[in-house]
Amino acid sequence: MATYQPGDGWDVLADPSRRSIVTCLAEQPRAVGELADELPISRPAVSQHLKVLKDAGLVTDEAAGTRRVYRLNPAGVAALRDQLDTFWNRALRGYQDLIEQPTDGTPSKEQS
Repeated sequence: MATYQPGDGWDVLADPSRRSIVTCLAEQPRAVGELADELPISRPAVSQHLKVLKDAGLVTDEAAGTRRVYRLNPAGVAALRDQLDTFWNRALRGYQDLIEQPTDGTPSKEQS
């Protein structure tokens, strides 16, 4: 299995099983068995996916008796959201620049 560095959240989420796990954890924290019961993948596969998500900083875990309960890591999810906001803002600025260009052949204010 590939190793992921912090900040590779987008690469980690490219896997549909990991996206499904994140979707489940967005509803509520869960143990491996609970996730495996809801998803069409085995317990060992869920554990491996959780390890990748944890290594990428997207989930955290804590012991609860003999189980480990996993939850989304707010800091990791916030970092992804910040990146997405940056991409979105750049796209909007590019669109704004495009629509503000004159279409009648007259030079814009910056060109005159």
